[in-house]
Amino acid sequence: MDITTYDSGRRPVWCPGCGNYGILLALRKALAELKLAPEEVVIVTGIGCHGRISDYMKTNAFHTIHGRVLPLATGIKLANPKLTVIAHSGDGDAYAIGMGHLPHTARRNIDITLIVHNNMVFGLTTGQVTPTTPIGVKTKSTPFGNFEKPINPLLLALASGATFVARGFSAEIDHLKEIIKEGISHRGFAFIDVLQPCVTFFNTYTVLRERVYKLEESGHDPSNLEEAFRLAMQNDKRIPIGVFYKREEPTLEDAFKHAMNPPPAERLPVKVDLSKALTRFR
Repeated sequence: MDITTYDSGRRPVWCPGCGNYGILLALRKALAELKLAPEEVVIVTGIGCHGRISDYMKTNAFHTIHGRVLPLATGIKLANPKLTVIAHSGDGDAYAIGMGHLPHTARRNIDITLIVHNNMVFGLTTGQVTPTTPIGVKTKSTPFGNFEKPINPLLLALASGATFVARGFSAEIDHLKEIIKEGISHRGFAFIDVLQPCVTFFNTYTVLRERVYKLEESGHDPSNLEEAFRLAMQNDKRIPIGVFYKREEPTLEDAFKHAMNPPPAERLPVKVDLSKALTRFR
C-alpha cells in the first residue's frame, strides 16, 4: 500500500501552510506502513478546521458534533473491536467543550487513538482564545491579551491514567508518522497532542522549530512515569516531542468480554414482535 490508497480525491481547502497538511500526510504514511486496509479504519472528527480530515481520507469516517469525538469513537470500538479507530480533535474541540470526555477515556483505556490538532486558537471561527492559548496572546476574544493560564494537555493525560502519551509537531512529518504508527499499534488508549501552527491567526512555526527537540534523541525511557511528568512540564525554552510514556494494561474491551461474544457488529438481527406495543397507539 502507499499513501494514495487513503486519498479520497477531494482537494483540501485548508489555508496554504496550515499544519493540518502535515498531520494528514503523516496519517496516510502511517496507515500505509502499517498496511491497514481502508475498510478496516474509522476516522472520527469533531468541529473545527481539523474536522475536514475525514473528507480527505478514503476510509470509514464520522464527522460528529462539537466535543463529542471520544464518546462516538468509544461506541464504534465497542460495537466492532476489529476496526482501527482514530479520533481527531482540535484543541478547542478536545480541551474546551469536550474536556470532560478525555479523563474518562484515558482511565477506561479503550483501544483507540486520539490525535489532537493543537494550534492554540479557534482557527475555524477566526482565531478566538482556547484553553491552550498562551498568556498574553491577543486574539479576537482577548484583544488586550489572554490572561488565563493555559492547560497542559500532556499532564492531564498522564494524571488521568493514559497508557500512551505523546506529542508531535506537524512540521516534523516523518517523526509524527512514527508517533502515529506507535500510537495505533499500542493496545489501549493512545493520546497524541500535535503542535499544529495556524498560519492565519497564530503562526508558531518559527518559535516551534527553534524550541522542539526529539525525546528519543535525548535517551528518554518512556516507561518512566515520573520522568514523563517532568518532561511534560518542560514547555518554555525547550519543547520535547515524541513518546513521553507508555505501558500495557487491560483495555475496556477486556472488561466487557462477557458482553462482546460476539460483539454487536457481528450479531445476527433478531426479529422483534412489536404488535403488543403498537396496540397502545390504535
